[in-house]
Amino acid sequence: MFELTIKTEFSSAHKLRGYEGACERLHGHNWRVEVSIEAASTGPMGFVMDFKELKRATASIIERLDHRYLNETPPFTEINPSAELIAKYIHEELSGLVKEKKIRVSKVLVRESDSASASYSEDKKENE
Repeated sequence: MFELTIKTEFSSAHKLRGYEGACERLHGHNWRVEVSIEAASTGPMGFVMDFKELKRATASIIERLDHRYLNETPPFTEINPSAELIAKYIHEELSGLVKEKKIRVSKVLVRESDSASASYSEDKKENE
């Protein structure tokens, strides 16, 4: 199995609804995101996907979050903008943009600090 990973980042503010503690108040993060895709084989050029294409697709999602108040940004108007749900959102949105059937978004990791991160990946059986 081949796996490609890119890194990007964005800045945003949020607050966690229903949380008892400092994070219930408005605060911000410089989020760092790692996106990984996988495939069993490469294409004729010898790679799974052009890094530029993966970066472009990821950037189209990240720009919806960058310098935003996430609690006012769909889908986080309805769900808590936790690191876990941000990772899931990016995963789902990117999965919809990757058109090649042989390529699967394997994991999205979101870091809110050097010491705290969350990731999301789907069970491979869910996609089969």
